[in-house]
Amino acid sequence: MKYSILGLIFQFITIVAFAQDLPEKISESDFTIGKSIKIESKILNETRDLNIYLPIGYAADSLKTYPVIYLLDGSKDEDFIHISGIVQFGSFSWINMLPESIVVGIGNVDRKRDFTYPSQNELDQKEFPTSGKSQTFIDFIEKELQPFIDATYNTTTTKTIIGQSLGGLLATEILFKNPQLFDNYIIVSPSLWWDDEKLLDLEPVPYTSQKAIYIAGGKEGEVMERTAKELFNKLKKSKTQNTKLFYDFLEDKTHGDALHNAVYNAFEKIHQPIKQ
Repeated sequence: MKYSILGLIFQFITIVAFAQDLPEKISESDFTIGKSIKIESKILNETRDLNIYLPIGYAADSLKTYPVIYLLDGSKDEDFIHISGIVQFGSFSWINMLPESIVVGIGNVDRKRDFTYPSQNELDQKEFPTSGKSQTFIDFIEKELQPFIDATYNTTTTKTIIGQSLGGLLATEILFKNPQLFDNYIIVSPSLWWDDEKLLDLEPVPYTSQKAIYIAGGKEGEVMERTAKELFNKLKKSKTQNTKLFYDFLEDKTHGDALHNAVYNAFEKIHQPIKQ
């Protein structure tokens, strides 16, 4: 017992002595990388959360304008933070991988509802009972979200969409049906198995504007890997001179961790001309 007490005393003295060597904390403040705002959508009939990353030095009263990157699955606990980090890093002047950009993370309410078109597959309908409302969500992006961002922030006309998994399905649907909504499409691990892969049978709406399309996937099984490559091959057949098209197979990545590397690679490829 005596030795135990002596041991405790020695530990206490050691801790006190060590604490006396620590620097004094002068101040403490919260650290943030963006803004979180709520908007009321009449089209969706609900409140939606947006997470906004603004470039360093952004000023509302400046004449400088910035392209906008729209991120599906853009909640704080999803992909907003790490994708915004890539954008910040890539736009450092000594990296010069992409121009300084605004990131709009679209927080989820029901991604199974918003990211899927109506499926004729009974299993899809059973497992995703709220599904099939993607056209309403696309209308929200076109008629409410994009106009709101352009009216609120200093933006250029250049717009990029990033979608992974069901978000990749939605980004593909937008590319096929409403290609004018975005200039750059980053489609990662798209869930093209939806509705027995019928989206791949659709003929994309033609466009004349400049486009960059990046498709990627990892080791995700036969269906996911095959359909992503089929999407690339389909777009390759109709590719024109005004489109840059890329495909990456990330063999060391899976469905869960492909997005980060894919987005980094996409920025490198899409914005190659600005590299020195």
